[in-house]
Amino acid sequence: MAERVIPLVDERLASLAAQVPAQAIAPTGLLTDTRGRPLRDLRISVTDRCNFRCNYCMPKEVFDKDYPYLPHSALLSFEEITRLARLFLAHGVRKIRLTGGEPLLRKGLEELVALLAQLRTVDGTAPDLTLTTNGSLLARKAKALKDAGLNRVTVSLDGLDDAVFRRMNDVDFPVADVLAGIDAAHAAGLSHIKVNMVVKRGTNDHEILPMARHFRGSGTTLRFIEYMDVGATNGWRMDEVLPSAELIERLRAELPLVQLDPSSPGETAERWGYADATGRHDPALGEVGVISSVTQAFCHDCNRARLSTEGKLYLCLFATQGHDLRSLLRGGASDADIASAIAPIWQQRTDRYSELRSSLPADTSPGGARRVEMSYIGG
Repeated sequence: MAERVIPLVDERLASLAAQVPAQAIAPTGLLTDTRGRPLRDLRISVTDRCNFRCNYCMPKEVFDKDYPYLPHSALLSFEEITRLARLFLAHGVRKIRLTGGEPLLRKGLEELVALLAQLRTVDGTAPDLTLTTNGSLLARKAKALKDAGLNRVTVSLDGLDDAVFRRMNDVDFPVADVLAGIDAAHAAGLSHIKVNMVVKRGTNDHEILPMARHFRGSGTTLRFIEYMDVGATNGWRMDEVLPSAELIERLRAELPLVQLDPSSPGETAERWGYADATGRHDPALGEVGVISSVTQAFCHDCNRARLSTEGKLYLCLFATQGHDLRSLLRGGASDADIASAIAPIWQQRTDRYSELRSSLPADTSPGGARRVEMSYIGG
């Protein structure tokens, strides 16, 4: 295993001031970047803390007991998050995903969900309000989240074998408690529940088929994610990536699959449905997805922006700098000013890291700077 590098510079501090243009830019409901990609999806990190220490995200040797997490005063309040979310919806956002760290560690998160559920898109509909979680607190939180207005939930789960899962989360957390959280989400009435499995060759790739067998026909969609080079602390190596094409072949050797159309523009997952005896997709058996950020870049239609827990706007999961919106929020800027500041940030977006990965030095993005950690801006 390659030696991990612990960054000496806190990448959270690297940010650009969000500038209010001299001429106001009123939202029109359609904001596109330099490649014509519309802004449709806003991912909001509500905390930089997590109770797991997964080695591909928050390795224990970096995120130890002395790690300087953001003070509570630096975090956006629920009211500040809601205000920004309303402005992003005016620019065309239709889906809001709450993430972290582990978002369920943020006290009173259902209060934020209730505030966001009252917002409306430019079409007058409620936004698709979703949450990504490691599932550790989901059993006790699922009903309150559903009652507050949460639509969907995605649970991270990297294997069914308890020993493998405990080793990967590195805090000895049992897989049974995550499965109980998924059951609670179903019981609460949350729809389209997904499970994300990060596949790391030589670590948990033997869990692919057991996971598929377990969730097939359960009403839960399983998605396999290629192990990615996010941030600068996870010791990523290409030889630990299991390409999605190889993964699908492993599945098809036992479980017949048929490829399905994307569910929406900008969808990151390639969809495969379980086939019946006639070779057609059987909806009762469900489907799986593969997210191939390493081997099949989907930058060309990426429509996602990310808001960090203390109000920096990032335009890519592999970004090196964010744009500081908190200063505007707390500096007396009007809604019109903040909306005007957001517009040129997206309009000038050129990000396409995954398409450029093979030509870049390790642990860097275009320009040579270190990438921000996934635990800070969410996946």
